[in-house]
Amino acid sequence: MLALLRKTALVLGLDASGQAACHLLLSERVEVQAFSLDPSPLPTAELAALLDAGITFITHERNIAHTNFDLVVLSSSVSRTEAIVQKLILRGCHVISDLELATKKYYCLSIAVTGTNGKTTTAELIQRTMRLANRHVTTAGGSGQAMCAITQQTRQLDFVALEVNSFQLESVEHFRPSVAVLLNLRPDHMDRYDRMANYVRTVTRVFQNQQVFDWAIIQSEALAQIRSLELPIPSKTITFSASNRHADIHLDRSLLVSKLPGWTGPLLDLEDCLLRGPHQAENLMAALAVGHVLRLPLEEMKEALKSYPGGPHRCELIAEVNGVQFINDSKAMNVDAVRKGIESISEGRGGEPNVWLIAGGRDKGLDYHELCPLLARRVKGAFLLGESREKLRAAWSLFTPCTLQDSLLEAVRNAAENAETGDFVLLSPACSSFDMFQNYQHRGEVFRQAVEQWKETAGHAHSTIPQN
Repeated sequence: MLALLRKTALVLGLDASGQAACHLLLSERVEVQAFSLDPSPLPTAELAALLDAGITFITHERNIAHTNFDLVVLSSSVSRTEAIVQKLILRGCHVISDLELATKKYYCLSIAVTGTNGKTTTAELIQRTMRLANRHVTTAGGSGQAMCAITQQTRQLDFVALEVNSFQLESVEHFRPSVAVLLNLRPDHMDRYDRMANYVRTVTRVFQNQQVFDWAIIQSEALAQIRSLELPIPSKTITFSASNRHADIHLDRSLLVSKLPGWTGPLLDLEDCLLRGPHQAENLMAALAVGHVLRLPLEEMKEALKSYPGGPHRCELIAEVNGVQFINDSKAMNVDAVRKGIESISEGRGGEPNVWLIAGGRDKGLDYHELCPLLARRVKGAFLLGESREKLRAAWSLFTPCTLQDSLLEAVRNAAENAETGDFVLLSPACSSFDMFQNYQHRGEVFRQAVEQWKETAGHAHSTIPQN
């Protein structure tokens, strides 16, 4: 347990997770100073709440060099590779993530969900199955509640399902989840990791403090990557895969099938679920595996999983206007997520391309050429915006027509004007949102507003919006 009383702490990053870390440290009678790495000003209400609570703001990075800190806490969006963090480490500062700080104060067991894609969906599926089985559980991290904001709530919980990213795992020391789920390992944040192997090593830190009686639930392809680097996993292991029939839980046509001792045979039919596609099948398998190790009844799990509709900003149907569907996949912030988004859309007549793709944002150092064959088959045209638009055009223009755009509103309007009945306008950026938007949720909401404006401008009498 951290000895925090009367210490001095610096919080780096003032997104929701950083703000929650500030308040948790204050509750422990710590003197808290904070520095935002985001040049955009904080909303007035958030700034006022921090000032009223007693937070001292550092306005210039150079002022950090003249202050001694007993502890440095990184928000979930701040990597240990940041130059300012490296300077603090060289000074001998004790640097931890908000994940490490929060879980030291939890009163219940934790389930960690990590990997490149699918974390939010899987954490929500786990929560859904456990609640139906009358377990007291909540989710935290990612786009949900900040991890440091729920410490007192954990007194009444059996478990908390944590959505954990690689930046948080860089600075963990003693974090030990009872169950750790690794969904997949695809290139991401390559602007922070010089090699894919280093990204894999970082994500694998989720297992480092587990004991032999804990559980690691891992996609079999990810496990192969871990073993190729000879990284140890000390806990009991269950594998799952949509493509490897040798995994403990695998996809056979539409069936999720288990080979686990005492739990063999079909578990769930994907055709009975609202979630579709091989990537969603893997999210469902991971949730089933967690429920199995926690001894949840299968029938109750099936009931919970079948009715899960998916969350906002993840292949979310916003509207249909004259036979053109507008899909918000703003959470697709890497190449693999975009591939899954495009593949989840039904093909056009005769296999003709039927997708108008809106992409772009802040580059994460990814290889966008990986998408080229898929773009040639499925995408009629791409509308590109943000800092990465020139890089995306250079990678994609030989495979699909590319048009540079100055705003998301302009991209939606131009895509809609080109689309025909049976087409899809898909926002699937392949990049982070921070060049033009506060976060991916903000980007998704702007897309929704742009679609609404297009509906009003077009004046289509037969346009429809899906009902919840």
